[in-house]
Amino acid sequence: MATNSKIEWTDTTWNPVRGCTKISPGCKHCYAERFAERFRGVKGHPFEQGFDLRLLPEKVDAPFHWKRPRRIFVNSMSDLFHEAVPLAFIQSVFAVMNKANWHQFQILTKRAERLEELSSQLPWAPHIWMGVSVENRDHLWRVDHLRKTNARVKFLSIEPLLGPLGDVRWESIDWVIVGGESGPGARPMEASWVTDIRDQCLRAGVAFFFKQWGGVQKKRNGRELEGRTWDEMPKLVTIS
Repeated sequence: MATNSKIEWTDTTWNPVRGCTKISPGCKHCYAERFAERFRGVKGHPFEQGFDLRLLPEKVDAPFHWKRPRRIFVNSMSDLFHEAVPLAFIQSVFAVMNKANWHQFQILTKRAERLEELSSQLPWAPHIWMGVSVENRDHLWRVDHLRKTNARVKFLSIEPLLGPLGDVRWESIDWVIVGGESGPGARPMEASWVTDIRDQCLRAGVAFFFKQWGGVQKKRNGRELEGRTWDEMPKLVTIS
């Protein structure tokens, strides 16, 4: 559990589920898997079982213990809508998020079909932000599933951006995060892909956040886009 996250668009991570399985090209160099597998077999370590999926009911009430309001990235080391996570467990996570309403919760999934399927059985609130990951044009269909959910704030994480997206329908989308892949074997991202998304967001009135250029030397490459940083957040809900 990270109480001070290094992820630029959040404050804290909360992982009531750990581990995942790969389902699309964006998963190829998964940072969470790389981190977790370093500790496989290390007795007593939180990732002693590597990146195998595990439910952690003892972590579900963690947000209640954080009195200062913060943005919380839910399951940075997993996917809450993984097919192996039971609906009852997802509902227990949502129950905590609803009660801990002094925080803002940011959930991301690649399993957009299951998200839509379960949406009507989940208690949504304005401080629960729901996003889908989209790495290239071939996976824009995830956005259509997100649009059909009852989430009040909807966003896209376009990281790693692996190719041009082309024209996107921005209806009902409040926020977009864009970033390049980082770490060993990082696949390149072209500036024109990023600026095209930014320009579309500006025209559509969608908040735009540029996370990083990425690459093997992430810090050296920085996160400025055309001479400035882009740190916009959704306008519908603000944290105090």
